[in-house]
Amino acid sequence: MHIHFFVRTMQLARPGDFGVFITSAEWLDVNYGATLRQLLADGLGGVALHVLEPSVMPFADATTTGAITCFRVGERPDNLCVRSVESLDRLNGLSTGTMVSWDTVSNAKRWSTIVKPGPAVPPGYIELGEICRVHRGQVTGSNSVWIAGEHTKGLPEGVLTPTVTKARDLLSAGERLSDHQQLRRVVDLPTDLEQLDDAALSEVKKFLRWAKQQGADQSYIARHRRAWWSVGLKDPAPLLCTYMARRPPAFVRNLCDARHINIAHGLYPRETMDDITLDALAAWLRDNVGVESGRTYAGGLTKFEPKEIERIWVPRPDQLVV
Repeated sequence: MHIHFFVRTMQLARPGDFGVFITSAEWLDVNYGATLRQLLADGLGGVALHVLEPSVMPFADATTTGAITCFRVGERPDNLCVRSVESLDRLNGLSTGTMVSWDTVSNAKRWSTIVKPGPAVPPGYIELGEICRVHRGQVTGSNSVWIAGEHTKGLPEGVLTPTVTKARDLLSAGERLSDHQQLRRVVDLPTDLEQLDDAALSEVKKFLRWAKQQGADQSYIARHRRAWWSVGLKDPAPLLCTYMARRPPAFVRNLCDARHINIAHGLYPRETMDDITLDALAAWLRDNVGVESGRTYAGGLTKFEPKEIERIWVPRPDQLVV
């Protein structure tokens, strides 16, 4: 919502007007923040950006991150003044910071790395996205309906798919998820129910009548599927990772071909990788990826979107195996 305040300001402002907004800091990196980043680079006239460290609470009664954005409409300087602020008493009238050229700022995918640059990329490293696609797990539209329980006892085993349904499944697995017996099942039906034999079809239709009574066919997700009853779980990913916690992601080898819903990400190699290389990649990610690679919210909660995972710098596959 705060993006709309900047846009409306741009509509009403005249060249030479100046302003300061205090907002949360998520727009520095996320897709919806691209509009604001573009406005500051062209038209709104970004002058300075002061980003509070996640441990700093800008308001006593709200757990939120903080970014102070200064701008002068139509009069953007050659450089943007940026800094990371470690405490409120060090704001100092917004008078200090590091000057970064707008050419550098405009070309950056993430602005948080401009405010607080990470370590230099080691020679020969590549972005993880060059060797793996990263996909969030499937959204069911109604976990209480599609995750198996007492209400699915009559369904045939063939439509109940072992699935990672909570981050704890991966955190407790350690380095390898080898057995799907402890996982819950997700009801994953084909779009064409006529593929089922008569006995299975009878039980499935009985279940779907119940699911309709729960409103499972009316959710936004269900109404935009080819068939409202078909969750459409993605293919098993050989490497799974958690994406939201107060700790680095857990990278777990998926040795039992479990599927995953949207509480985890799946890493899919763009080209075939043998088990030795996959094991080495998972081990490297566990040892080297910290919370600083993600997006940290107030209170220390860190989130890794698929694109943030793909932007992690890793050794080339032939360098991982020694």
